[in-house]
Amino acid sequence: MLPPGVTVFERGWLSANNILFTGGERTALVDSGYWTHEVQTVALVEGALGARPLDLLLSTHLHSDHCGGNAALQRRYPGVETRVPPGLARFVSAWDPVALTYQPTGQHCPRFRLDGLLVPGASVELGGTSWQVHSAPGHDPHSVILFEPVSRTLISADALWENGFGVVFQELEGERAFDEVGATLDLIEGLRPAVVIPGHGPVFADAVAALANARRRLDSFVRDPAKHAQHAAKVLLKFKLLELQQVPESDLLGWAGSTPYFGMVHARYFADRPAGEWVAGLVGELLRSGAAVREGGLLGNG
Repeated sequence: MLPPGVTVFERGWLSANNILFTGGERTALVDSGYWTHEVQTVALVEGALGARPLDLLLSTHLHSDHCGGNAALQRRYPGVETRVPPGLARFVSAWDPVALTYQPTGQHCPRFRLDGLLVPGASVELGGTSWQVHSAPGHDPHSVILFEPVSRTLISADALWENGFGVVFQELEGERAFDEVGATLDLIEGLRPAVVIPGHGPVFADAVAALANARRRLDSFVRDPAKHAQHAAKVLLKFKLLELQQVPESDLLGWAGSTPYFGMVHARYFADRPAGEWVAGLVGELLRSGAAVREGGLLGNG
């Protein structure tokens, strides 16, 4: 299903999938996962490359689950060339964790070196083959996707999963971005991918069905933006649970209370309820769905 020389390391939902290219003269990795999984990320790459170096490291966008392993890979492979999309590149160079959204979301990404840009409209050689770089705003305004037109293989990042797409963070910030999600889905439909490597979940071939699922989900969010905001807040809570594995419930509630995105979402969509009550309700929904479990005073992953 995948082109020769392409290996996908399917990760859990805390880390984005890693796509390794070993064909051609230069090796490359697209997306490096979350920082708490960096040891495993390096081990996966080392195991596949053997004595070969990692030459190129690309980030489809700068969310912490996609570039959190960059610093560790740079330590392991000092000569690796690291490129990111241009939108937030200046904040990588200056390392601004607020502008990069790590501090507002209560997440972390170790500082890494920036060597170049992954520019939409250009192409990049991966595995000895030319891949198109396309702008894919929506989930992240600066995200890109990569497409190889001969095999019609798409690296879709969080623009398209088999059962949806990533949280639309601009909408949480009060900026209209659902239309950008729809435009990116239209772009993907026009590319007619035969194989899709998503940012999370397994590689899949039925892009038509995935696009239909994504459009239904998008329509439901457009009709009820508060539904999307509630979903996004639960995703952030679940992400923290995945990171910590087990945490006192009071600590998780305290973390949410001190994390700016929760305050912003509450003020914009749910101000008719006390903030603490709203966050406790989110935890309750995670428990009822099985996404979290309670053992004594501790919360863990479901």
